[in-house]
Amino acid sequence: MKSIEQTQLLRENLRVLVRKLGVLERGEASCCGITLSQRYTIVEIGRAGRMPVNKLIEVLGVDKSTVSKSVEKLVKIGIMVRENDSEDRRSIILHLSDQGQTLFKEIERRATAYFEEVVVEIPDDQREQIIEGLQYLTQALKTSRCC
Repeated sequence: MKSIEQTQLLRENLRVLVRKLGVLERGEASCCGITLSQRYTIVEIGRAGRMPVNKLIEVLGVDKSTVSKSVEKLVKIGIMVRENDSEDRRSIILHLSDQGQTLFKEIERRATAYFEEVVVEIPDDQREQIIEGLQYLTQALKTSRCC
């Protein structure tokens, strides 16, 4: 297969994948009473345990105002806790409250359940190959500049 054909197939498959996952994520977020941006914030903080605001901005790849709005709302509704860093007074550390931990675990449980259903649709002998291919693709996307 020619490189241009591979490129087109990759683009088409990724377009469908992004659309399907976007619909899934929006549905997951709305069923929990939060926005998609807030869901991303909860998941990243939940996985890290504690994280400085600047690191969250870097991880999410969005601007400071987007993160600030999301964090402010999550703090206000009791999902997230914001603390001054004892080692660097200029830095703010974020972590989930008990309520936030419960929500994070529910988000993770639902996502895992969904992808368990997806995985069983993939032939056993191709699962590892697909996961490995996705790892290569993810790394390539991380190192490539966009538009």
